[in-house]
Amino acid sequence: MRASQFEQFAPHDARTVFLGDSITAGGLWQEWFPTVSLVNRGIDGDMSDGVLARLGTAVSTTTRRVFLLIGTNDLTLGTPIDEIVENVREILRGIRTVSPDAQLVLQSVMPRDAQFRPAIEELNGRYRALAEEIGTSFLELWPALADEHGELRSEFTLDALHLNGAGYAAWVELLRPFVLR
Repeated sequence: MRASQFEQFAPHDARTVFLGDSITAGGLWQEWFPTVSLVNRGIDGDMSDGVLARLGTAVSTTTRRVFLLIGTNDLTLGTPIDEIVENVREILRGIRTVSPDAQLVLQSVMPRDAQFRPAIEELNGRYRALAEEIGTSFLELWPALADEHGELRSEFTLDALHLNGAGYAAWVELLRPFVLR
């Protein structure tokens, strides 16, 4: 439903794009950053291949910043890490093709419950290397959001996956220097 609405406005002329899954979709980005021209292109349950498929409704030639957070749903459904990384590589290349001067910020997958920690750490390591290879920024979210066990801090969530207001506030503090450049 949300993707079909994006198609009605594609391509959007907002200068900043938040792109990803439900964690992105849940952000009230216009309220966190009221002076920034932005759109929220997050979709609940989306995966890396879904973002890749709908890239044309997310970015345009006027896009100047893209914040990408994707991968947690891929891990939940057992998508191989190599496939996730390749999809993200193609997403970043696709953005560069449409908007070659855009600042790209690839964000680490956020902590979850303990069973996902090894896969998330591996994926985040691969994301860090990918960002370096492609020449994009990598934003490590783990230190601000993880507890001493590597799980999403309980004060930031109700379900060990999605953020509450305090969780978004912690994330926004990390984003602020990138968004307000």
